[in-house]
Amino acid sequence: MQGPSPEPPWSVKSGPKGGRGGFSSFGLRAQRLRPSNGLLNRTYVYAYIYIYISSSTPKRRSFTSLPSISSVLTKEDAVMKEDQDPQLPSFDFKSFVVDKVNAVNQALDSAAPLRDPVKIHEAMRYSLLAGGKRVRPVLCLAACDLVGGKESMVMPAACALEMIHTMSLVHDDLPCMDNDDLRRGKPTNHKVYGEDIAVLAGDALLAFSFEHIAVSTVGVTPDRIVRAIGELAKSIGAEGLAAGQVVDITSEGLTNVGLDHLEFIHVHKTAPLLEAAAVLGAILGGGHDEDVEKLRKFARNIGLLFQVVDDILDVTKSSKELGKTAGKDLVADKVTYPKSMGINKSKEFAEKLKSDALELLQGFDPEKSTPLIALANYIAYRQN
Repeated sequence: MQGPSPEPPWSVKSGPKGGRGGFSSFGLRAQRLRPSNGLLNRTYVYAYIYIYISSSTPKRRSFTSLPSISSVLTKEDAVMKEDQDPQLPSFDFKSFVVDKVNAVNQALDSAAPLRDPVKIHEAMRYSLLAGGKRVRPVLCLAACDLVGGKESMVMPAACALEMIHTMSLVHDDLPCMDNDDLRRGKPTNHKVYGEDIAVLAGDALLAFSFEHIAVSTVGVTPDRIVRAIGELAKSIGAEGLAAGQVVDITSEGLTNVGLDHLEFIHVHKTAPLLEAAAVLGAILGGGHDEDVEKLRKFARNIGLLFQVVDDILDVTKSSKELGKTAGKDLVADKVTYPKSMGINKSKEFAEKLKSDALELLQGFDPEKSTPLIALANYIAYRQN
Protein backbone atom coordinates (compact mmCIF):
# COMPACT_ATOMS: atom_id res chain seq x y z
CA MET A 1 0.00 0.00 0.00
CA GLN A 2 1.29 3.42 -0.90
CA GLY A 3 1.46 6.25 1.59
CA PRO A 4 0.16 9.67 0.51
CA SER A 5 3.05 11.12 -1.45
CA PRO A 6 2.80 14.78 -0.39
CA GLU A 7 3.14 13.95 3.30
CA PRO A 8 6.49 14.51 5.03
CA PRO A 9 8.58 11.63 6.41
CA TRP A 10 7.49 9.98 9.64
CA SER A 11 9.72 10.75 12.58
CA VAL A 12 9.73 10.17 16.31
CA LYS A 13 11.60 12.41 18.69
CA SER A 14 12.07 11.71 22.36
CA GLY A 15 12.34 14.73 24.55
CA PRO A 16 10.96 16.67 27.50
CA LYS A 17 7.56 15.97 28.94
CA GLY A 18 4.68 17.18 26.87
CA GLY A 19 1.71 15.80 25.03
CA ARG A 20 -1.37 14.04 26.28
CA GLY A 21 -2.93 10.65 26.69
CA GLY A 22 -0.12 9.14 28.75
CA PHE A 23 2.80 10.02 26.50
CA SER A 24 4.60 12.08 29.12
CA SER A 25 8.04 10.97 27.96
CA PHE A 26 7.76 12.67 24.60
CA GLY A 27 7.56 16.19 23.29
CA LEU A 28 5.75 15.75 19.98
CA ARG A 29 4.40 17.66 17.04
CA ALA A 30 1.03 17.00 15.45
CA GLN A 31 0.18 17.24 11.78
CA ARG A 32 -2.98 16.60 9.86
CA LEU A 33 -2.90 13.61 7.53
CA ARG A 34 -5.09 11.12 5.78
CA PRO A 35 -5.31 7.67 7.40
CA SER A 36 -3.66 5.10 5.11
CA ASN A 37 -5.08 1.92 6.60
CA GLY A 38 -8.42 0.52 7.56
CA LEU A 39 -7.93 0.65 11.33
CA LEU A 40 -9.16 4.23 11.69
CA ASN A 41 -12.61 5.31 10.62
CA ARG A 42 -12.24 9.09 10.68
CA THR A 43 -11.38 10.88 7.44
CA TYR A 44 -8.60 12.76 9.17
CA VAL A 45 -6.51 11.99 12.21
CA TYR A 46 -3.66 13.66 14.01
CA ALA A 47 -0.42 11.88 14.74
CA TYR A 48 1.21 11.90 18.17
CA ILE A 49 4.32 10.16 16.91
CA TYR A 50 5.81 9.97 13.48
CA ILE A 51 8.11 7.14 12.48
CA TYR A 52 10.72 8.28 10.01
CA ILE A 53 10.86 6.00 6.98
CA SER A 54 14.06 6.48 5.01
CA SER A 55 13.69 6.24 1.28
CA SER A 56 15.76 6.91 -1.79
CA THR A 57 12.60 7.94 -3.66
CA PRO A 58 11.43 11.28 -2.29
CA LYS A 59 8.23 11.63 -4.31
CA ARG A 60 6.54 8.43 -3.26
CA ARG A 61 6.97 6.13 -0.27
CA SER A 62 6.03 2.47 -0.21
CA PHE A 63 5.08 0.76 3.04
CA THR A 64 4.46 -2.72 1.67
CA SER A 65 7.83 -4.21 2.66
CA LEU A 66 9.20 -4.81 6.13
CA PRO A 67 8.44 -2.91 8.21
CA SER A 68 5.05 -1.95 6.74
CA ILE A 69 4.50 1.21 8.74
CA SER A 70 1.70 2.98 6.95
CA SER A 71 0.41 4.68 10.06
CA VAL A 72 1.88 4.85 13.51
CA LEU A 73 0.72 5.91 16.93
CA THR A 74 -2.26 8.09 16.16
CA LYS A 75 -4.96 9.81 18.14
CA GLU A 76 -8.00 11.62 16.79
CA ASP A 77 -8.44 15.34 17.32
CA ALA A 78 -5.15 15.89 19.16
CA VAL A 79 -3.78 19.41 19.42
CA MET A 80 -0.03 19.54 19.94
CA LYS A 81 2.45 22.41 20.23
CA GLU A 82 5.10 22.83 17.57
CA ASP A 83 7.90 23.90 19.92
CA GLN A 84 10.07 20.88 19.05
CA ASP A 85 13.68 20.92 20.16
CA PRO A 86 15.70 20.85 16.89
CA GLN A 87 18.61 19.18 18.69
CA LEU A 88 16.65 16.01 19.49
CA PRO A 89 17.63 13.10 17.22
CA SER A 90 15.06 11.37 15.01
CA PHE A 91 14.57 7.64 15.45
CA ASP A 92 14.75 5.74 12.17
CA PHE A 93 12.59 2.71 12.92
CA LYS A 94 12.99 1.18 9.48
CA SER A 95 16.78 1.17 9.77
CA PHE A 96 16.53 -0.15 13.33
CA VAL A 97 14.38 -3.09 12.23
CA VAL A 98 16.44 -3.83 9.13
CA ASP A 99 19.66 -3.84 11.18
CA LYS A 100 18.19 -6.13 13.84
CA VAL A 101 16.56 -8.46 11.32
CA ASN A 102 19.80 -8.76 9.36
CA ALA A 103 21.68 -9.58 12.55
CA VAL A 104 19.09 -12.20 13.53
CA ASN A 105 19.07 -13.75 10.05
CA GLN A 106 22.86 -14.05 10.06
CA ALA A 107 22.79 -15.60 13.53
CA LEU A 108 20.09 -18.08 12.47
CA ASP A 109 22.02 -19.04 9.35
CA SER A 110 25.14 -19.68 11.43
CA ALA A 111 23.27 -21.52 14.18
CA ALA A 112 21.55 -24.02 11.88
CA PRO A 113 24.00 -24.92 9.08
CA LEU A 114 23.27 -27.54 6.44
CA ARG A 115 24.78 -30.83 7.60
CA ASP A 116 24.01 -34.55 7.82
CA PRO A 117 21.39 -35.78 7.68
CA VAL A 118 20.83 -33.24 4.94
CA LYS A 119 17.08 -33.75 4.54
CA ILE A 120 16.08 -32.72 8.05
CA HIS A 121 18.44 -29.74 8.17
CA GLU A 122 17.32 -28.61 4.73
CA ALA A 123 13.68 -28.71 5.87
CA MET A 124 14.54 -26.82 9.07
CA ARG A 125 16.38 -24.12 7.14
CA TYR A 126 13.67 -23.88 4.48
CA SER A 127 11.16 -22.52 6.98
CA LEU A 128 13.56 -20.90 9.43
CA LEU A 129 15.22 -18.75 6.75
CA ALA A 130 12.10 -18.08 4.69
CA GLY A 131 11.87 -14.48 5.85
CA GLY A 132 9.13 -13.15 8.05
CA LYS A 133 8.83 -10.09 10.25
CA ARG A 134 11.10 -11.41 13.05
CA VAL A 135 8.94 -9.51 15.54
CA ARG A 136 9.81 -11.82 18.45
CA PRO A 137 13.60 -11.63 18.11
CA VAL A 138 13.47 -7.87 17.55
CA LEU A 139 11.33 -7.49 20.67
CA CYS A 140 13.80 -9.63 22.62
CA LEU A 141 16.77 -7.52 21.51
CA ALA A 142 14.95 -4.26 22.25
CA ALA A 143 13.94 -5.42 25.74
CA CYS A 144 17.53 -6.39 26.50
CA ASP A 145 18.76 -2.97 25.43
CA LEU A 146 16.05 -1.26 27.46
CA VAL A 147 17.36 -2.77 30.71
CA GLY A 148 21.00 -2.06 29.84
CA GLY A 149 22.09 -5.38 28.36
CA LYS A 150 24.20 -6.06 25.28
CA GLU A 151 22.93 -7.65 22.08
CA SER A 152 25.45 -10.49 22.32
CA MET A 153 23.96 -11.55 25.66
CA VAL A 154 20.54 -12.20 24.18
CA MET A 155 21.08 -13.12 20.51
CA PRO A 156 20.94 -16.91 21.15
CA ALA A 157 17.62 -16.43 22.93
CA ALA A 158 16.34 -14.23 20.08
CA CYS A 159 17.22 -17.01 17.63
CA ALA A 160 15.61 -19.62 19.86
CA LEU A 161 12.36 -17.67 19.88
CA GLU A 162 12.34 -17.60 16.07
CA MET A 163 13.08 -21.33 15.94
CA ILE A 164 10.09 -22.05 18.18
CA HIS A 165 7.87 -19.64 16.26
CA THR A 166 8.89 -21.35 13.01
CA MET A 167 8.14 -24.75 14.53
CA SER A 168 4.66 -23.56 15.48
CA LEU A 169 4.04 -22.37 11.91
CA VAL A 170 5.29 -25.61 10.34
CA HIS A 171 3.05 -27.68 12.61
CA ASP A 172 0.12 -25.26 12.33
CA ASP A 173 0.15 -25.60 8.54
CA LEU A 174 -0.10 -29.41 8.60
CA PRO A 175 -3.25 -31.09 7.21
CA CYS A 176 -4.20 -32.26 10.71
CA MET A 177 -4.16 -28.65 11.93
CA ASP A 178 -4.94 -25.70 9.63
CA ASN A 179 -4.11 -27.55 6.39
CA ASP A 180 -2.49 -24.56 4.73
CA ASP A 181 -0.53 -24.51 1.46
CA LEU A 182 1.10 -21.07 1.72
CA ARG A 183 3.36 -19.50 4.33
CA ARG A 184 5.45 -16.34 3.98
CA GLY A 185 4.63 -16.33 0.29
CA LYS A 186 6.05 -19.82 -0.30
CA PRO A 187 4.68 -23.39 -0.28
CA THR A 188 4.39 -24.67 3.27
CA ASN A 189 7.00 -27.08 4.60
CA HIS A 190 4.92 -30.23 4.25
CA LYS A 191 4.10 -29.34 0.64
CA VAL A 192 7.81 -29.34 -0.15
CA TYR A 193 9.18 -32.09 2.09
CA GLY A 194 6.12 -34.14 3.01
CA GLU A 195 4.19 -34.34 6.26
CA ASP A 196 6.60 -36.73 7.95
CA ILE A 197 9.68 -34.56 7.41
CA ALA A 198 7.74 -31.40 8.29
CA VAL A 199 6.74 -32.86 11.67
CA LEU A 200 10.31 -33.90 12.38
CA ALA A 201 11.72 -30.56 11.22
CA GLY A 202 9.44 -28.78 13.66
CA ASP A 203 10.40 -31.15 16.46
CA ALA A 204 14.09 -30.62 15.73
CA LEU A 205 13.72 -26.81 15.75
CA LEU A 206 11.96 -26.98 19.12
CA ALA A 207 14.66 -29.13 20.71
CA PHE A 208 17.49 -27.13 19.19
CA SER A 209 16.07 -23.84 20.48
CA PHE A 210 16.71 -24.84 24.09
CA GLU A 211 20.10 -26.31 23.29
CA HIS A 212 21.09 -23.08 21.57
CA ILE A 213 20.26 -20.92 24.60
CA ALA A 214 21.99 -23.28 27.00
CA VAL A 215 25.16 -23.70 24.93
CA SER A 216 25.59 -20.41 23.10
CA THR A 217 24.59 -17.73 25.62
CA VAL A 218 27.64 -15.78 26.83
CA GLY A 219 28.16 -13.01 29.36
CA VAL A 220 25.13 -14.04 31.44
CA THR A 221 25.11 -15.74 34.84
CA PRO A 222 23.94 -19.39 34.90
CA ASP A 223 20.98 -18.61 37.17
CA ARG A 224 19.61 -16.11 34.67
CA ILE A 225 20.08 -18.56 31.78
CA VAL A 226 18.18 -21.27 33.70
CA ARG A 227 15.44 -18.78 34.57
CA ALA A 228 15.13 -17.77 30.92
CA ILE A 229 14.90 -21.39 29.77
CA GLY A 230 12.17 -22.02 32.35
CA GLU A 231 10.18 -19.01 31.14
CA LEU A 232 10.48 -20.12 27.52
CA ALA A 233 9.43 -23.69 28.25
CA LYS A 234 6.38 -22.55 30.19
CA SER A 235 5.32 -20.20 27.40
CA ILE A 236 4.95 -23.02 24.86
CA GLY A 237 3.74 -25.91 27.01
CA ALA A 238 0.37 -26.99 28.34
CA GLU A 239 -0.03 -23.63 30.11
CA GLY A 240 0.99 -21.60 27.08
CA LEU A 241 1.00 -22.00 23.30
CA ALA A 242 -0.17 -25.64 23.33
CA ALA A 243 -3.08 -24.77 25.61
CA GLY A 244 -4.21 -21.99 23.30
CA GLN A 245 -3.94 -24.26 20.26
CA VAL A 246 -6.04 -26.98 21.90
CA VAL A 247 -8.82 -24.61 22.96
CA ASP A 248 -8.72 -22.99 19.51
CA ILE A 249 -9.14 -26.35 17.78
CA THR A 250 -11.95 -27.52 20.08
CA SER A 251 -13.77 -24.19 19.63
CA GLU A 252 -14.18 -24.50 15.86
CA GLY A 253 -17.84 -24.41 14.87
CA LEU A 254 -19.04 -23.31 18.30
CA THR A 255 -21.63 -20.54 18.53
CA ASN A 256 -22.08 -17.89 21.20
CA VAL A 257 -18.46 -18.09 22.32
CA GLY A 258 -17.80 -15.34 24.87
CA LEU A 259 -14.99 -12.83 24.69
CA ASP A 260 -13.37 -14.33 27.80
CA HIS A 261 -13.12 -17.64 25.96
CA LEU A 262 -11.66 -15.94 22.90
CA GLU A 263 -9.16 -13.99 24.99
CA PHE A 264 -8.04 -17.19 26.72
CA ILE A 265 -7.24 -18.72 23.33
CA HIS A 266 -5.06 -15.87 22.18
CA VAL A 267 -3.44 -14.99 25.50
CA HIS A 268 -2.22 -18.59 25.39
CA LYS A 269 -1.79 -19.10 21.64
CA THR A 270 -0.30 -15.90 20.22
CA ALA A 271 0.78 -13.81 23.20
CA PRO A 272 3.08 -16.32 25.00
CA LEU A 273 6.01 -16.15 22.59
CA LEU A 274 5.87 -12.37 22.42
CA GLU A 275 5.68 -12.28 26.20
CA ALA A 276 8.62 -14.68 26.41
CA ALA A 277 10.57 -12.50 23.98
CA ALA A 278 10.31 -9.44 26.21
CA VAL A 279 10.84 -11.40 29.41
CA LEU A 280 13.90 -13.25 28.11
CA GLY A 281 15.40 -10.01 26.86
CA ALA A 282 14.91 -8.39 30.27
CA ILE A 283 16.18 -11.39 32.26
CA LEU A 284 19.27 -12.06 30.17
CA GLY A 285 19.97 -8.34 29.88
CA GLY A 286 20.20 -8.05 33.65
CA GLY A 287 16.88 -6.33 34.34
CA HIS A 288 15.37 -6.06 37.82
CA ASP A 289 12.25 -8.10 38.64
CA GLU A 290 10.08 -4.97 38.41
CA ASP A 291 11.36 -4.29 34.88
CA VAL A 292 10.77 -7.91 33.89
CA GLU A 293 7.15 -7.82 35.05
CA LYS A 294 6.39 -4.48 33.38
CA LEU A 295 7.76 -5.82 30.11
CA ARG A 296 5.81 -9.04 30.58
CA LYS A 297 2.55 -7.06 30.78
CA PHE A 298 3.60 -4.84 27.86
CA ALA A 299 4.26 -7.89 25.69
CA ARG A 300 1.05 -9.61 26.76
CA ASN A 301 -0.88 -6.60 25.51
CA ILE A 302 0.93 -6.40 22.18
CA GLY A 303 0.66 -10.20 21.85
CA LEU A 304 -3.12 -10.01 22.10
CA LEU A 305 -3.01 -6.95 19.86
CA PHE A 306 -1.08 -8.96 17.27
CA GLN A 307 -3.86 -11.55 17.15
CA VAL A 308 -6.70 -9.03 16.99
CA VAL A 309 -4.99 -7.35 14.02
CA ASP A 310 -4.33 -10.77 12.49
CA ASP A 311 -8.03 -11.60 12.71
CA ILE A 312 -8.93 -8.27 11.07
CA LEU A 313 -6.41 -8.74 8.26
CA ASP A 314 -7.64 -12.27 7.61
CA VAL A 315 -11.00 -10.90 6.49
CA THR A 316 -9.86 -7.62 4.92
CA LYS A 317 -6.74 -8.56 2.91
CA SER A 318 -5.96 -10.90 0.01
CA SER A 319 -3.70 -13.95 0.13
CA LYS A 320 -1.19 -12.05 -2.02
CA GLU A 321 -1.10 -9.15 0.43
CA LEU A 322 -0.79 -11.42 3.47
CA GLY A 323 1.69 -13.94 2.08
CA LYS A 324 -0.57 -16.69 3.41
CA THR A 325 -4.07 -17.95 2.73
CA ALA A 326 -6.63 -15.24 3.48
CA GLY A 327 -10.06 -16.03 4.88
CA LYS A 328 -9.02 -19.43 6.23
CA ASP A 329 -10.41 -18.68 9.70
CA LEU A 330 -13.80 -17.95 8.19
CA VAL A 331 -13.73 -21.16 6.15
CA ALA A 332 -12.72 -23.18 9.22
CA ASP A 333 -15.47 -21.48 11.23
CA LYS A 334 -12.93 -20.42 13.84
CA VAL A 335 -13.65 -18.10 16.72
CA THR A 336 -12.19 -14.67 15.89
CA TYR A 337 -12.58 -11.13 17.13
CA PRO A 338 -14.38 -9.85 14.00
CA LYS A 339 -16.74 -12.81 14.23
CA SER A 340 -17.41 -12.20 17.92
CA MET A 341 -17.59 -8.39 18.07
CA GLY A 342 -17.51 -7.12 14.50
CA ILE A 343 -14.81 -5.25 12.60
CA ASN A 344 -15.33 -1.83 14.17
CA LYS A 345 -15.34 -3.09 17.76
CA SER A 346 -12.28 -5.19 16.98
CA LYS A 347 -10.47 -2.07 15.78
CA GLU A 348 -11.46 -0.20 18.93
CA PHE A 349 -10.19 -3.08 21.06
CA ALA A 350 -6.90 -3.03 19.16
CA GLU A 351 -6.49 0.67 19.91
CA LYS A 352 -7.10 0.06 23.62
CA LEU A 353 -4.57 -2.78 23.77
CA LYS A 354 -1.99 -0.57 22.11
CA SER A 355 -2.61 2.31 24.52
CA ASP A 356 -2.45 0.00 27.55
CA ALA A 357 0.84 -1.45 26.30
CA LEU A 358 2.44 1.96 25.78
CA GLU A 359 1.49 3.15 29.25
CA LEU A 360 3.60 0.33 30.71
CA LEU A 361 6.73 1.82 29.13
CA GLN A 362 6.50 5.00 31.15
CA GLY A 363 9.32 5.20 33.66
CA PHE A 364 11.89 3.62 31.36
CA ASP A 365 14.58 5.62 29.58
CA PRO A 366 12.65 7.51 26.86
CA GLU A 367 15.33 7.05 24.22
CA LYS A 368 15.71 3.31 24.86
CA SER A 369 11.96 2.74 24.98
CA THR A 370 11.42 4.36 21.57
CA PRO A 371 12.01 1.10 19.61
CA LEU A 372 9.40 -0.68 21.72
CA ILE A 373 6.90 2.13 21.18
CA ALA A 374 7.53 1.94 17.44
CA LEU A 375 7.26 -1.85 17.50
CA ALA A 376 3.89 -1.69 19.26
CA ASN A 377 2.64 0.71 16.61
CA TYR A 378 4.00 -1.49 13.83
CA ILE A 379 2.04 -4.44 15.26
CA ALA A 380 -1.09 -2.31 15.54
CA TYR A 381 -0.96 -0.93 12.02
CA ARG A 382 0.78 -3.64 10.01
CA GLN A 383 -0.79 -4.60 6.70
CA ASN A 384 0.27 -8.26 6.55
